[in-house]
Amino acid sequence: MTAAPGPPGPPDPGPPAAPDTGLARERTALAWTRTAISFAAVGGVVLKRAVVPGLILLALAPAIYLLGRLAYGRPEKLKVVTATIVAVALVALVVSFTA
Repeated sequence: MTAAPGPPGPPDPGPPAAPDTGLARERTALAWTRTAISFAAVGGVVLKRAVVPGLILLALAPAIYLLGRLAYGRPEKLKVVTATIVAVALVALVVSFTA
């Protein structure tokens, strides 16, 4: 005797899984690390053409990395992190126009 065939179509996926909110902070920390590495890479490229702007960008890379670590451990520091992001972006903009 064979089992009765089920309805055509994909199988039932079951109950929806709860969203994993535990990895959001890790992704944010990785994004900060990538941003710091990017600033260091751009600083190295700019350093070949103009020394002072390149050094400024290279000096910003560790600050960005540490800022990301600060934000990772303390969500209440969001305003400080936001203000620093804006400041770093403005510095990078000024350096890009002067280089």
